[in-house]
Amino acid sequence: MSTGFKQTARGDLRLLVFSALLMALLAVFSQISINLAFIPINLALLAVFLIGFLLPIRWAMGTVGVYLLLGAAGIPVFAGFKAGVQALFGYTGGYLLGYLFSAAVIASLSERADSFFKRFLLCLLALLVCYLPGTLWFMQLTGRSLGEALTLTIFPFIPGDLLKCLAAALLAGRLKTALRLC
Repeated sequence: MSTGFKQTARGDLRLLVFSALLMALLAVFSQISINLAFIPINLALLAVFLIGFLLPIRWAMGTVGVYLLLGAAGIPVFAGFKAGVQALFGYTGGYLLGYLFSAAVIASLSERADSFFKRFLLCLLALLVCYLPGTLWFMQLTGRSLGEALTLTIFPFIPGDLLKCLAAALLAGRLKTALRLC
């Protein structure tokens, strides 16, 4: 997978710095939120999508993984400045885990996403990959049926998540060019 980063100590340092910046973006985007009854609407998935597009898979998963570890360790990086292991085991835990899977899907397939349309479709796939563990986890915790879970945790998010997919598909191509990553 070609990211434009040279496989040198300097390239690794650039990846490390870029990874840290993207992790900070994820933490900031998590705070831009609207609270709903169970799951907040926020911009975190946009950051996750960009992480997947801009980093190689190992670095993308590491970036999201360290974000999750920071939150679990008590750093308030999750939506609403939440932190701690309880956040990972609460209503949003499955979706937080889904961030890791979404970044992995995009990073592993982004080489083939050479157009806006393909990047958009890849974001839709990554969105489903995030929805699946999140919805299943929510159903397990609450005892709600699939229909109830979809009504509470998916349907209200679809318009905003489609906008995030559009934004990521547009921004990823431009950012790769601007950062000379492609």
